[in-house]
Amino acid sequence: MMQKSSIIVALDYDSADKALVLAEQLNPQQCLLKVGKSLFTRCGPSLLRALADLGHRVFLDLKYHDIPATVAGAVQAAADLNVWMVNVHASGGSQMLEAAARALAGYHQRPLLIGVTVLTSMNQQTYQSLGFVRSLPEQVAHLTRLTMEAGLDGVVCSPLEVQAVKARFPQAVTVTPGVRPYWASQDDQSRILTPKQACERGSDFLVIGRPITTAAEPQTALLKIIEELGE
Repeated sequence: MMQKSSIIVALDYDSADKALVLAEQLNPQQCLLKVGKSLFTRCGPSLLRALADLGHRVFLDLKYHDIPATVAGAVQAAADLNVWMVNVHASGGSQMLEAAARALAGYHQRPLLIGVTVLTSMNQQTYQSLGFVRSLPEQVAHLTRLTMEAGLDGVVCSPLEVQAVKARFPQAVTVTPGVRPYWASQDDQSRILTPKQACERGSDFLVIGRPITTAAEPQTALLKIIEELGE
């Protein structure tokens, strides 16, 4: 790990070649890597093995959300691929979350299992348009409680919500997308903070994509963020 928070670099690419070129430029001692739905659907488990061969730990960000038995089988499949972290949608409910936790209980070295609360691309208006009556902070708190009571390791949430999560569940691992350096574009995120602000609020892992992956020198951009965290 680094200073207080660790950086997870989101590999938002459409091919294994592009992802591996980026991975070869990044020091695996200074970051972790995230493989999401698009890249994994195109490239499959072979990409995860190639990243591991380069020394990288991988967060498989597929946000499983299905009936309990299906999600249990999916997280087991992820564990068999030796990923470092896997996630499920907390809105799948307690039975689904508990099934996922039980599915990994027998592994000697299992991945971290994280529940996704509310996507950081959502603001209050878009959230309410789905018919939910709770406020965003209330829903994050509710889903965090379901996640932790089901035996998962922590949650994905906005950096704006980390303090509330830690106040109720200090042991929860917090993974925060919606993190943008002050010198980067906001892109499609709504509930954001800078890396330093997220770190100060207690975020354990900062998910950062385009500010690093689209930089002319990705490792230099990564080091710039690390330096900001250490100030």
